[in-house]
Amino acid sequence: MPFGLVSAWNKRRRSKSDDHLDPWVYRPVEYWKLEHDQNIQNPPPKRRHESSVFTLKEMEEATCSFSEENLLGKGGFGKVYKGKLASGEVVAIKKMELPPFRAADGEREFRVEVDILSRLDHPNLVSLIGYCADGKHRFLVYEYMQKGNLQDHLNGIGEKKMDWAVRLKVAIGVARGLAYLHSSSAVGIPVVHRDFKSTNILLSDDYEAKVSDFGLAKLMPEGQETHVTARVLGTFGYFDPEYTSTGKLTLQSDVYAFGVVLLELLTGRRAVDLNQGPNDQNLVLQVRHLLNDKKRLRKVIDPEMNRSSYTIESVLMYANLASRCVRVDSNERPSMEECVKELQIIIYTNSKGLGMAMHAFRML
Repeated sequence: MPFGLVSAWNKRRRSKSDDHLDPWVYRPVEYWKLEHDQNIQNPPPKRRHESSVFTLKEMEEATCSFSEENLLGKGGFGKVYKGKLASGEVVAIKKMELPPFRAADGEREFRVEVDILSRLDHPNLVSLIGYCADGKHRFLVYEYMQKGNLQDHLNGIGEKKMDWAVRLKVAIGVARGLAYLHSSSAVGIPVVHRDFKSTNILLSDDYEAKVSDFGLAKLMPEGQETHVTARVLGTFGYFDPEYTSTGKLTLQSDVYAFGVVLLELLTGRRAVDLNQGPNDQNLVLQVRHLLNDKKRLRKVIDPEMNRSSYTIESVLMYANLASRCVRVDSNERPSMEECVKELQIIIYTNSKGLGMAMHAFRML
């Protein structure tokens, strides 16, 4: 075959292939349903509010052409901007900005996020308002959370330090969100978040906590509690040791990450702090052996937390729960539903203890 004809044929073949593979066109949300979910026998109920589809122009208008003044933060996915839709609704707009070698991962994460969040409806999961897949441009549009992410508040970037009651409120809020994912009631089969961490916990103006960022979420195979993968995904410091060593992803992988967040709430420290010495960089390894020792436990409580906001009894119960969540053997960890129940008791214990202390003070 003459060279010119071969070249033209190859060019035409590539064009057809690119057209077939390129998903970044203006499509309804139904398009983004993942292939492996088509075996679900009982389709999930529709959310109260359907996700909207936006154009690039609408994203530009909402953010004043992505003004730096509207920049809320940056992450592995790209930049997040505060925006205002034509309807007047204030939202958070995540703009995907990935290098070419991560383009395939970005496509997958975008589709997973749209697919899963379009099905879910829970007060402790961030709501997806809509998305934009206009040409090669990709955006996710979420409800706006006034106080940003949890890690900023624990590490001094946010406002004043949270007292114990607020930290417990955050803990039980995200526990309920994860329990909802694990329950399978939302999409017919359980969902593992796989990237649960303090930066993916967003806070409202009154510290209602919501789980965000579902790009790495995994729908567990129907009738199975374990998914074996050759590629371990997530964030260092929150990895389930069993998942890391065996590649076996389970619901308990989220429980381990939740335990790490419990420790962050208790200590005010990061899951991994590279500014510390080699032996003190990993929070779990640093404090795990102290959690069930009443005398030594006092040393790890965030010193900037108001002492009058907590009782030692509630902290001990909380530390015990955290220690069980981060056990190496996943079979020894509680379920998220059990975590919710225990946190309810811890909140009651703390409130009752503080009430009795205040009553005794007034009697003096």
